[in-house]
Amino acid sequence: MTTADKIRIAVAQTEVTTDPRANGPAIRTAMRQAADQGARLIHFSEGALSGYVGPAKPHFAGWHIDWAPVTEELHQTMALAAELRIWTVVGGNHRLSAPHRPHNSLWVINDRGALTERYDKRWLSHSEITGFYTPGDHPCTFEVDGFRFGCLLCIEVNFPELWLEQRALDVDCVLFSTYSEDPIFEVIARAYAATNSFWVSMAVPAQCAPTTSSTLIGPHGYVLQRAQPDAPDLICIDLDRTDPALDVALNKALPWRTKARRGDIYAAHRVTDPRSTNRSTTD
Repeated sequence: MTTADKIRIAVAQTEVTTDPRANGPAIRTAMRQAADQGARLIHFSEGALSGYVGPAKPHFAGWHIDWAPVTEELHQTMALAAELRIWTVVGGNHRLSAPHRPHNSLWVINDRGALTERYDKRWLSHSEITGFYTPGDHPCTFEVDGFRFGCLLCIEVNFPELWLEQRALDVDCVLFSTYSEDPIFEVIARAYAATNSFWVSMAVPAQCAPTTSSTLIGPHGYVLQRAQPDAPDLICIDLDRTDPALDVALNKALPWRTKARRGDIYAAHRVTDPRSTNRSTTD
């Protein structure tokens, strides 16, 4: 059931290879499973369709890549999204005109099979910016059934300003795709979820799951559901604004922090007092 207060999403943990013709069928299998469980949106990891340079730098060095299968698999994925009526957010390399390096991206496909947006990773790692990718220049948000989603990628977990930007854009859920085996990423993502009162969907490849499996984090910062750590998996969960466990995070902490950030509540209570302005006396 989907209402203005609830939406079911899926987080897919697929095996990611450097072969789009292997990745595409795995993606579409997960899409069918998600649709069977009533999900309105499915979220995949960084590089899920094309592969990612992380552990496969020799494969992507020089970008002597056949882009045809990437395009073919993306088009098949778009067609299935239309057939299943499911929004699909999937990672991959987006080709630019030669001689420019590609973007490291998330394609946003709507439930009619149209590519409605694309998030291009903006804050790249040292190896990405010096050898593999071109940085993006825009945030990405979109709405599904009354919920607003935003997108971030991998190393961007280390930059609080990007997550504060998501809060300023009034995002309900951040779709955080990564190809990382660093367990601290989840710790940091949970902190952002708690301090910004939004859900965080964290999608990783199956081969990274032994250290950090795919996870759905609530706006209170606690893990609501986790994929298995040793194989491909799919988790489906409702983002439910009426869940009593989320009342403080969504209905108390969020509006209070919004008001606090404006500063008016503090300005109105400041006073002119020499004992306040003199900060070098103990008397």
